[in-house]
Amino acid sequence: MTLNPQLNDFLAMMAGAGMPPLASVAPADLRALFDLPAASEPEPVAAVSERDIAGPGGDLRLRIYTPTGEGPFPLIAFFHGGGFVVGTLDTHDGLCRGLCNRVGAVVVSVDYRLAPEAKFPAAPDDCYFATQWCAEHAGELNADASRLVVAGDSAGGC
Repeated sequence: MTLNPQLNDFLAMMAGAGMPPLASVAPADLRALFDLPAASEPEPVAAVSERDIAGPGGDLRLRIYTPTGEGPFPLIAFFHGGGFVVGTLDTHDGLCRGLCNRVGAVVVSVDYRLAPEAKFPAAPDDCYFATQWCAEHAGELNADASRLVVAGDSAGGC
């Protein structure tokens, strides 16, 4: 099987820029590469709050985005991408703000446990637990549990 030409071009670009193969970069160093400041002011939403919930392996940090208007709103449980190794509430803040505004939904972004410190299936366990929590606590979020959607990108979409 041949490699997709676009992927081949991307890998060549990374090699030309002196980027080492991702598999050779320590998770802490890889996280530092992903933890870049936002390029612009965050898109405003009606409200943003954070809270910790007791998860299956300890506290889970949630960031809750509320749209403008009157609820109860649809509810999105959102899980960031990053191969279950990188990604945070901050790396996906802009995406969650956009979802909140464009869908008109409460977005609950979950900072699940990451590998390699937390072995599989820690991340999916956290995501499943957080989704259940969203359904059970929709009322306090001014959201409607019957309109709960699970979303994410990359590993978070898994």
